[in-house]
Amino acid sequence: MLSSCLKNCMYYVYILKSTIDKTLYIGHTSDLRRRFADHNSGRSIYTKHKKPWILVYYEAYHNKKDAVSRERRLKKYKGAYASLKTRIQQSIDES
Repeated sequence: MLSSCLKNCMYYVYILKSTIDKTLYIGHTSDLRRRFADHNSGRSIYTKHKKPWILVYYEAYHNKKDAVSRERRLKKYKGAYASLKTRIQQSIDES
């Protein structure tokens, strides 16, 4: 029998915006609240120098492979990233 986490866990692809220089960061996680706290506390090597961060967008997936695939696609293909940024431009600008 599957553990309750395997049946009920969600995986997230998220976009953060630095309040320091307005850069965006893309990541994935199974615990969005904890990961967001990690970024803002300096526990993440790649983002500690641009904190504080604001969560501007996330997508939820039932399958980890889907989340990882989506994150890679956004990071690798400029068209996918540009399309998403256009779709969420108001969310990016407001924060």
